[in-house]
Amino acid sequence: MLIVRFNQGGWGVLEGEHVIETDGPGGNPTGRQFELPSVRLRAPATPSKIVCVGRNYLDHIKEMGNDSGDLPKEPGIFLKGPNTLADPDEAVPYPHFTENLHYEGELAVIIGRRMKNVSESEALDGVLGYTCALDLTARDRQKTDLQWVRAKSADKFLPLGPWIETRLDPQDTVLRTYVNGELRQEAHTSLMIFPVAKVLAYVSEFMTLEPGDVLITGTPEGVGPLQRGDRVEVAIEGVGTLHTRIV
Repeated sequence: MLIVRFNQGGWGVLEGEHVIETDGPGGNPTGRQFELPSVRLRAPATPSKIVCVGRNYLDHIKEMGNDSGDLPKEPGIFLKGPNTLADPDEAVPYPHFTENLHYEGELAVIIGRRMKNVSESEALDGVLGYTCALDLTARDRQKTDLQWVRAKSADKFLPLGPWIETRLDPQDTVLRTYVNGELRQEAHTSLMIFPVAKVLAYVSEFMTLEPGDVLITGTPEGVGPLQRGDRVEVAIEGVGTLHTRIV
């Protein structure tokens, strides 16, 4: 099932070229429907928080110069604010405070029900579904600032979408990122150091995950700088493609 959030009604289910409005994400039909070309898709989440995993692909650790020879023993967790969400096909301004804005394509997990102290074996039962994420990063500010707030949590620093796919094995798909049509990142999600279920169980030990919260699961190698005018696509097999313009 493909779950969408859209400006005309709120939430719906995508069936072919029709959006069937529902009373919530994955909810009951309201009786209204819209043609897909007539609606504007929104970021398919309304999170209280966005939980992020850093350094979850070995090749990315190496390209960032952080390879000590040992794999991380625990997931590296940081947060992005809800203000970072940007819609599919949205134009994202290049911030004035950075000269080195980077793209990071990622698989995003949308939480479907409250999670606290869940086991790894039951963690995926609380997931609503999966979507594409573009984790924009001010790389120079990541290196100079005391914390990553400005580097990771500026307005519109997380384009998300275009919809939520509920029928996906998060460890059996391929993530690709394109800039101006050129393939920059490609990785199978089985290469994650910490699988989605392990991360959810880990985070839920100290932070309650609420319905609508978002987990982004780390980026593979191939990150790089963006310029004004660039077009970025994050494509995940079995989900779809997220389009973003940098202006």
